Amino acid sequence: MHKLGRRAFLRGATVTGIAGVAGLRPVRAGAEPPPETTTLKLLQFPSGCQGPLYVADELLRSEGFTDVRYVKVEFTEGVTKALLHHEPLESRTADFGLTFSAPLIGDIDRGVELVTVGGVHAGCFVLFGNNGVRGVRDLRGKVVAVPMADTQNTARMYIASMAAYVGLDPAKDITWVTHPVDESTRLFAAGKVDAIMGFPPLAQELRAKKIGHVVVDSTVDRPWSQYFCCMMIANREFVKKNPIATKRTIRAIVKATAICAQEPERVARLLVERGVVKNYDYALQTVKELPYARWRDYDSEDTLRFYALRLHEAGMIKSSPQKIIAQGAELRFINELKKQLKG
Repeated sequence: MHKLGRRAFLRGATVTGIAGVAGLRPVRAGAEPPPETTTLKLLQFPSGCQGPLYVADELLRSEGFTDVRYVKVEFTEGVTKALLHHEPLESRTADFGLTFSAPLIGDIDRGVELVTVGGVHAGCFVLFGNNGVRGVRDLRGKVVAVPMADTQNTARMYIASMAAYVGLDPAKDITWVTHPVDESTRLFAAGKVDAIMGFPPLAQELRAKKIGHVVVDSTVDRPWSQYFCCMMIANREFVKKNPIATKRTIRAIVKATAICAQEPERVARLLVERGVVKNYDYALQTVKELPYARWRDYDSEDTLRFYALRLHEAGMIKSSPQKIIAQGAELRFINELKKQLKG
C-alpha cells in the first residue's frame, strides 16, 4: 500500500477547492479575524470513526493554524485527562478531540471542565449477542463483558442506556464482567459471555469473523441512529479564551466529514498510515457505513438530552438533562456553521 501523507491526501482537492469537493459553499475564512493561537493540539484516539480529525489537518492550516499536532491517547479516560491540563492554558496536553457522547455526559455530571461544541456523526457502536440474546430485553439475567481498560465505562454506559430504554435495571438485571478486549472477544466466541459491545474496528472484526450476531446497530437502528455517537469536545477555558480558533477548528472538522463521505478509500488509508487503526478493510467499512455527510441532520442538544435521560434512568448519573446541557454544551459555533455552510 503506498504512502498517503496529509498533503497527498488532498492532492486533486486543494485547499482552495476543498469546499467543492466537500459539497459545501465556500466561507470567506480570510475575512474573519485570525485565530487567537496558531498552535492546535488534537487528540488521537484509536478508533476507526476518527477520520474527520485527520482529514481536517490541511483544512486547519487553511484556517490559520500553522502548527497542528496530534496527541496520542490509548483509552477514553485519556481523552478527559489530556484536555484538562490548563494551568496555564498553554501547558494543556490537548485542545480538541472527539469522544463518545455517553461517557462525555458522565464527565459533565462529575463536574469536569469539558464542553462539547457539537456532534460529528451518529452510529459507530454495535451490540452483539449470542443465540440467547435476540433483543435488548433478552439481556435480563445474562452476562455482559465490558473492557477492563475503559475506566469511563463507555461500553457499559451505552448498553445500560439501551437496557434502561426497554425497562431493565442494568445494575440488577445484568451481570457485568470486565476483561481485556481480546479476552472478552474470546469468551464471547466461546459462549462464556452472552453479549459485548463493539466499537470500530472491533465491530467490523466480529462481523467479518461471524462471531455472534448484531442485536443493535446504532448506525441504522432507532432510536440510537437518530443521535450523535461521537462529539467534538474541548477544554472549557480554551473555548472561552479562543472563540475564533474554536469556530475555525469546528469548521475544518465538519468540512472534513463531507470528504470522509465522498472519499472513504483515501480516508481509510490515511487512518492506517497514521496508526489510528491497523486493518485497512475494517477502516474502510467503518468510513463507508458512518453517516458523515449528515452532521446537519442531527441535534447536539437533543443527543445530550436523550442520553442524559437514559443514563439517569440507569442510575449512572445524578444530573438532569437540563443541567448537563447548561454545564457541558457550547453550541453557538456549530449552530452558526449549520447556517453558513450550505450543501
